[in-house]
Amino acid sequence: MNTYLRILSYARPFRRYFPIYVVYTLLAIIFGLLNFTLLKPLFDVIFEQVDPADLSKYLDKPSFSFSIEYFLHLFNHYFIQIADTYGKFGTLLYVCIIIVISVFLANLFTYLSGVVLAMVRAEIIKKMRMNIFEQVSQLHIGYFSNERKGDLMSKMTNDIQEVENSIVQSLRVVFKEPVTILLYFAVLFFMSVKLTLFTILIIPISGAVIGGITKRLKKKAVESQESLGRIVNILDEAIGGMRVIKAFGAEKFMRSKFDQETDYYSNVNISMARKNELASPASQFLGVTVVAGILLYGGSLVLSNNSNLGASDFITYIIIFTQVLNPAKEISRAASSIQRGLASAERIFEVVDTPSDIQDVPKPLRVDKFESCIQYEGVNFSYEKEKVLKGIDFTLSKGKTIALVGPSGGGKSTIADLLPRFYDPTEGRVTLDGKDLKEIALEDLRKLMGIVTQESILFNGSVFENIAFGLDGVTEKEVIEAAKIANAHEFIIQLESGYHTNIGERGSKLSGGQRQRLSIARAVLKNPPILILDEATSALDSQSEKLVQDALNHLMTNRTTLVIAHRLSTIQHADEILVIKKGKIVQRGSHQELMEEEGLYRNLSSIQSV
Repeated sequence: MNTYLRILSYARPFRRYFPIYVVYTLLAIIFGLLNFTLLKPLFDVIFEQVDPADLSKYLDKPSFSFSIEYFLHLFNHYFIQIADTYGKFGTLLYVCIIIVISVFLANLFTYLSGVVLAMVRAEIIKKMRMNIFEQVSQLHIGYFSNERKGDLMSKMTNDIQEVENSIVQSLRVVFKEPVTILLYFAVLFFMSVKLTLFTILIIPISGAVIGGITKRLKKKAVESQESLGRIVNILDEAIGGMRVIKAFGAEKFMRSKFDQETDYYSNVNISMARKNELASPASQFLGVTVVAGILLYGGSLVLSNNSNLGASDFITYIIIFTQVLNPAKEISRAASSIQRGLASAERIFEVVDTPSDIQDVPKPLRVDKFESCIQYEGVNFSYEKEKVLKGIDFTLSKGKTIALVGPSGGGKSTIADLLPRFYDPTEGRVTLDGKDLKEIALEDLRKLMGIVTQESILFNGSVFENIAFGLDGVTEKEVIEAAKIANAHEFIIQLESGYHTNIGERGSKLSGGQRQRLSIARAVLKNPPILILDEATSALDSQSEKLVQDALNHLMTNRTTLVIAHRLSTIQHADEILVIKKGKIVQRGSHQELMEEEGLYRNLSSIQSV
C-alpha cells in the first residue's frame, strides 16, 4: 500500500485536475445509470403496466430543485403529456430519444474524464522517469561498478512502462469503479432493500477468490522484471561486443546464454498468465452465479407477491445489477495487474532511495579558481575490503605536471579518481589550496578540472555538440579554435558536414585517434586550470599517438596536470614522476633521476625501449 501511495504522490502537482475529473466521472456514471433506470418506464409502456391513477400526480410541472424527485417528476410530467397526445408509440419514442441522449452524454463525459486522466498519467510517468534519471546521474561512480548496466536500463524503461500500464492505468479504477458500484447499489436499495441485502451477502465470496489469486502474482512479477533486466544486460553486452564475439566464434555461447534467460522469462510469464487470466473468468463465473441466485430468490419473491417489485421493476433490477458486475470485474482485473506494477515500482524505488556515497556537506565551500597546490596527505583507499592505496603522499603545485607510472592494477587510476571526487579516501585526505575536497562544492570542484581518458567517451550527435558538451553559449568560432589546438580541425573539415557531422553512437564513425582528439578539444574548450590525463595515448597507433601527444602538449601548457602514463616516453618532461606499485609510491623523482637509480622505473623503461 505504501508503494502505491508513493506512486500517487507524483500526482500531487496535478491535483488541480482532480475536481474536473470527479465532475466528469460523476456525470458519466449518473447518465450511465439513467440509461438503465429509463428501462422501467420503457417496459411499463411495452407491458401496458402504466396506471393512469399513479401518474395523475405528475400532471402539474414541478418547481425546480436539484433533487432526484424533481427530475423524476419532470420526466413523468412529459411522459403523461406525450402519452395523452401521441399514444403508446409516441411514449415509446420519447423514452428511446431520452435513452439515446443519456447514452451520448454518458459516453461524452466518460471520454472527457479519460482525457483528463491520460494527462495526469502522462505527467506522473514523466515525473517518475525524470526522478530516477536524476537520481542515477547523481550516484557515485562506484555504484555503476557494482550494478549491471542492463538491469539499470530495464528499471528506467521496462519497469517504468509496467508502472504506467498497470498502476497508473488503474487510477480510473480507484475512483470511478467504486463510485459506480456505490451509486448503482444506492438505486438497487431504492428499488428493493431485501433483494439488495441478499446480493451484498453473496458478493464478498467473489472478492475473496480474486484476492487469493492476486496475492500469488507479486512474487512472480518481481522475478519477471529481474529476468527482463538480465535480458537487456545480455543484449547490451552482445551488441557492444559483437566484434569480439565473432572473432572468438562465441556466437553459439551467447545464443545459449540468451536462450537460457529468455526461457526462464517465458516460464515465469506463463506462470503469471495462468494466475492473471484466472481472475477475469473466475469473477465472471462468480458474477453470473450471483445473478442466477438473484433471479431465483428475487423471482420467487415476485411470483409469490412477497416483494414490492413488479415484473418490469424486477427485470430493470436484474439489468442494473448486471452492470454492477462490470466495474467489479474491472476492479478484480486491476487488482491482479497492480501486483506486477507494484513489483516494478519497488525495483524503481530501490534506485531512487539509494544514497550517493559522494555528496556535498551541508554548507560546502564555494570556489571559482585554483591558486597554489593539490596535496594527497596519508591517503588510503579500499574497494570494500581490498586495500588499493596505502599511505599516498605528494604535492602537485600549480602549473606543474606529475606523472603516475607503474604496473597495471597498482592504483594509478584510483589516485586520479580521488581528485574529482569520484571516490573519497578511506583514510587521509586530498586538499585543494589547503581545503579538504570533501568541504568544497562538487559542482565547483569539477568545474576546475578537465579529464581525458584512455577510452574516448563521445555521444551520438554532431562534432560541434561533442566538443561543446556541457557548456552553454559556445560559439562555432570557439569550437573551431579548440579543435585546432587539439589537432582535430583538419580531419573535421573533411567530414561530410564538417562540424555538424553526426559521429554515431560513441563516435563509431571516427577512428580511435580522431575520437581522442575530439575529447582533447572538449577539454581545451572547457579551459580548466587542472588536467587529468588517464593513459590518453596508450590505445593509439604511432601516427595517431604523435598527433594526440602534440595536442596534449598544447593542452597541458600553463596547466596543472596529473598524468597516468603507460608509455614512459610520453612523460619524460614531467616535473615529477611517481612510480606506483601495489598501492604504494615506491619511487619518485624526475625522469633523469629515476633513470640513474636502480628500480622499477628503469626496468620498465628498458623493457619499453627494446
